[in-house]
Amino acid sequence: GMGGRAGPGRSRAELEVARTIYRAKFGLDLQVDGDEIAYQIGVISRKGAERAIRYAFELARAKGKKRVTSVDKANVLTHAYGLWREIFERVAREYPDIETEYAFVDAITMWFVKNPEWYQVVVTPNMFGDIITDLAAMIQGGLGIAPGGNINPGGISMFEPIHGSAPKYAGKNVANPIATILAGSLMLEILGENVGAEKVEGAVADVLREGKVLPRDLGGSASTSEVGDAIARRVAGAE
Repeated sequence: GMGGRAGPGRSRAELEVARTIYRAKFGLDLQVDGDEIAYQIGVISRKGAERAIRYAFELARAKGKKRVTSVDKANVLTHAYGLWREIFERVAREYPDIETEYAFVDAITMWFVKNPEWYQVVVTPNMFGDIITDLAAMIQGGLGIAPGGNINPGGISMFEPIHGSAPKYAGKNVANPIATILAGSLMLEILGENVGAEKVEGAVADVLREGKVLPRDLGGSASTSEVGDAIARRVAGAE
């Protein structure tokens, strides 16, 4: 979001943001009594929100899921997330075969821990998604086995492990490669190569289930290359 800081006294700030789907300018007249303040403006566009929400419903339908959960904080940030809810409700009416529900972001962190199996597809603005995906990753086994994708339905997408880089492990052959491998599987799925995606995902599941070659963060002692080789052998032998 756009923002800045202001010290005591009067000041004026000009804020401008330009995105693919909108351009906005803001002028703020500030009167600060006392300590310095910091401020930031978040923007949700109707077109951007609708695109994300519609993708969630299409994903649910494609995967045979029956429930989409919208996560926001509309009880506090009523304007921004009120718009989000309005758009979610309107798009949801186009998918009568899919159940919908709402959750506030603070509540869903509790429900993810208590009843993670309940959730099928979750759609939320970027900041909340950034927070709850790390929680979801730990619930299902850790960041080392959690892939992610930045999906562009009409163009090029990008895939990566959600854990990011770990420079302190570079060249030591100790990092868990599974999240990266599963990111490749996710890429194949998005490209329509479902057979290949299922082979890779199935190979990972088989290696984990067998439990003989496990990376250190999952209680084993196998190196990066040993885990990768075990999965590759499973893929090569898959029918």
